[in-house]
Amino acid sequence: MVIMTSVDWVISIACAYLAGGIPFGVLIAKTKGVDIQEHGSKNIGATNVGRVLGKKLGILCFLLDVLKGALPVLVVGLYAGLFGQAMEHVGTNEMLLWICVALASLLGHMYSPFLKFGGGKGVATTFGGMVAMWPLLTVPVLIAFLAWLITLKATKMISLASLIAAVVLFTDSIASVMLNTTVEHAWPLLAVTGLIAAMVFWKHRTNIGRIARGEEPKIGSATK
Repeated sequence: MVIMTSVDWVISIACAYLAGGIPFGVLIAKTKGVDIQEHGSKNIGATNVGRVLGKKLGILCFLLDVLKGALPVLVVGLYAGLFGQAMEHVGTNEMLLWICVALASLLGHMYSPFLKFGGGKGVATTFGGMVAMWPLLTVPVLIAFLAWLITLKATKMISLASLIAAVVLFTDSIASVMLNTTVEHAWPLLAVTGLIAAMVFWKHRTNIGRIARGEEPKIGSATK
C-alpha cells in the first residue's frame, strides 16, 4: 500500500476531472458531422446520442462515459491500496479523498472544461466511478442500476429511471453503512451519494416538470 501525499491526491483529483470532462458524445457525433448540442435534447449524453445517431452509437457513448468515471477511481484505488478493502478498514480521510476522485470525474462530465463548463447529466459517469469503488459503493450502485432498469422497462422514461436510481443509491448507501460500520466512520459515503442524488435531481429539473405534465418523451418517441 502506497501512502499518498496531499500532492498525490490533488493531482489524482485534477486528472479525474479532466478525464471526466472528455465529451465523448460530442466527439462521437462529430465523426458523423453532427453537433450533438444542436440536435434532439441538445444534451451530450448517451441518451441523446442514441436518439439522434442511433442505438449503437448511443451504447458506445454510454460505455465510454462509464469508463471515464471508472478508470480514475480504479487506478487511484489500486495505487493507494484502497481497492478491495472492507469499509471498516478504510480510513475516513482516505475514503473521502477516494470519493473526491470519483466526484471529480462526475463534475468533469457535468461541467466540462472543454465545453465552456457545460456538459451532460452524469448518470453513466457516476455509475462507472461508484462501481469502481469496490466494495464501498459497488453493491449500492448495482442495486440502483437494477432499479433504473426496472423503472425504465415499466415507464419507458430514462429521466424518471435516473431519478429513481439516484434515490435508491442514497438509501442503499445508508443501509450499507449501518450494516458494516458507523455513520461517524463512513459519513463520506453518505455525503457523496446524497450529493449525487441532489445533482441528478438538479440536472433533471426540466424533466421533472415534463414528467409532472405528462409531456416527458419516452423511448422511441421524438424529443420535445
